[in-house]
Amino acid sequence: MMPMTITEIAEAVGGRVAAPAAGAHAGQVPECAVAVSAVSDSRQVGEGGVFVAIKGERVDGHDYVARVGAAGAVAAIVDHEVPDCDIAQIVVDDTVEALGALARHNIVRRRAAADGAEGGKPFTIVALTGSVGKTTTKDLLKALLSTLDETVAPVGSFNNEIGLPLTALTVNEGTRYFVAEMGANHVGEIARLTTIAPPDVAIVLKVGVAHLGEFGSVERIAQAKSEIVRGLVPGGTAVLNADDAHVAAMAAIAPADVVWFGVDPANAGRDALTARGLTTDDHDRPSFDLVAADGAGAHVSLGIPGAHNVMNALAAATVARMLGMDLDDIARVLGEQRRISPHRMAVSTVEHDGATFTLIDDSFNANPDSMRAGLDGLARWGAGADPAPYRVAVLGAMLELGGDERGLHRSIGAYAAGLGLDRIVAVGSASDPEFDALAESLAEGAREELAGRGVNDVPVDWVHDADQADELVTAVAREHAGTVALLKGSHASGLSALAERWAPAETAK
Repeated sequence: MMPMTITEIAEAVGGRVAAPAAGAHAGQVPECAVAVSAVSDSRQVGEGGVFVAIKGERVDGHDYVARVGAAGAVAAIVDHEVPDCDIAQIVVDDTVEALGALARHNIVRRRAAADGAEGGKPFTIVALTGSVGKTTTKDLLKALLSTLDETVAPVGSFNNEIGLPLTALTVNEGTRYFVAEMGANHVGEIARLTTIAPPDVAIVLKVGVAHLGEFGSVERIAQAKSEIVRGLVPGGTAVLNADDAHVAAMAAIAPADVVWFGVDPANAGRDALTARGLTTDDHDRPSFDLVAADGAGAHVSLGIPGAHNVMNALAAATVARMLGMDLDDIARVLGEQRRISPHRMAVSTVEHDGATFTLIDDSFNANPDSMRAGLDGLARWGAGADPAPYRVAVLGAMLELGGDERGLHRSIGAYAAGLGLDRIVAVGSASDPEFDALAESLAEGAREELAGRGVNDVPVDWVHDADQADELVTAVAREHAGTVALLKGSHASGLSALAERWAPAETAK
């Protein structure tokens, strides 16, 4: 964070300063106190910190305000005064709104330093959104830009009204690039995030059906994603997926330059950075030739699995090239990435309860697009190997899909059944009938597809919690050497907790 006094912070968030009620500074605000960081987790408070007390569903940050002074905090932002507190409190109506306002002020301060008379370090915000691929693209882009200069990017999927401001508040005088992931559950959310961190470069990856139940239509989803382009600074650059018609249409609202990426040869005329000659190895790690419109090229062997990640790599490579990296360096860095944010196509070897198997953990979240991508990766795993792996799809429910959610689950079950997998496990919930019914639809779709194909030797299981899935997969792995299990479902499915329970013994090479 840019260094700020308590008075400056209070002005930025529109708050009232209440002096400490206890301790050495009781009754007075220490004028010399300077804040250098801001967090919403009391465990992360350090010297010169500001603690933003947020009331969540399970925990109220105000319960910890009285303790953070001992960890070095100089102030807390609160929606009511906490008694017997030994640090200054900045009282506001809404602490989440105040967090956003403070982050906005921090970005303004950083831009001012870059534009100052003494010629401070330049500063660039790269924002990205899309129905799928945001976090992987963010991870790849951070790895690329970090080779150029100091780069800030969120941990995991910090992409909402709390996560993005917290990341923006880690920007300081030394930050050259800020990679801002922006997600949305409703129209207007990304627009608000761009007021906090107005991007110089905006990437749109894909418009899919994630959160369809919240938005109501794919067109509304496209409208929400387009807000990142409308939020560009004057003269900012839009980086668009040429292969997605909804994304390509956003060129019409771009304030200045548009740069393209894609894999469809039909769109090559758009001067897109593209991939040619795509192949995958036995662990579904893609290789391809990265080709620019000017004829420059480099061969890329991605270190992470998933052919769908080629588009994410193209988006990251496009921006990195815009910002000064040459294609050979881009290819090298992309090939060096082995691990990205947790629960995203993370491959490991599991030793559990007498069984050994390969885990493809893609359990962070799920929607129809990402489900199909994960299943495709499982289907390609070990293709042509002798003996062939025993491939098990462990699928949880997808949430926020709207009125046709049962039909969408059946279609994913049918898709899985058409890939030649060896077993399909649909994981529901013993405590949530609606959640369990979605898993049932997955299983129904798979069984109907198999029956239609005349296939009767592929088991389809419908289990009712992660414990049952654990027992089933472990038993299958003991019976079948070379078992590979894909975990894929919305976070509420509990599959990410199952992945953590299995505690991978080693990372697959």
